Amino acid sequence: MKSSEREALLETLQARFLKNMGRHAGIDWDAVRDSLEGDPAALESLRRMEGTAGEPDLIGRDEDGRFVFCDCSAESPAGRRSVCYDHEALEARKEHKPKDSAVGMAASMGIELLTEAQYRKLQELGEFDTKTSSWIDTPPELRALGGALFCDRRYGRVFVYHNGAQSYYAARGFRGLLRVRGRRT
Repeated sequence: MKSSEREALLETLQARFLKNMGRHAGIDWDAVRDSLEGDPAALESLRRMEGTAGEPDLIGRDEDGRFVFCDCSAESPAGRRSVCYDHEALEARKEHKPKDSAVGMAASMGIELLTEAQYRKLQELGEFDTKTSSWIDTPPELRALGGALFCDRRYGRVFVYHNGAQSYYAARGFRGLLRVRGRRT
């Protein structure tokens, strides 16, 4: 990434960070920026999240002290919709294949699909997916039966549903999560 692109991305992330302080109370932007500048792979992942309309923002720290970024766009990121769940589901489609899968795109971007618990936690920070839905990480035992899970928010509640993993819809995408190791001071 060119230094001008890196600076533009950091400025975008800082503006979003300052606009949404309730998502990451008690965290200092300078510490976040310092960690990001020391992790080019994380910056590239955030660039790709931003480039697919995910509007990534810091939502806190995990149990290991890593900064946690998540797609905070109001609806499932526009650049990641109309995808089936994973590569196996993509290969199972004989016709009308989507361009990619949620699991495949997330891996290529260096991010994780949200778990159900992470999705519910995100919904505590705002109202997301009120018109769209997002694939979430599906337990292997359910995936082995051909299904996959997705979530949305309707009527003031978070709903978890199932669908065939090979299905895809214009209003269903996925949200990603990125963990960035904080630098030691």
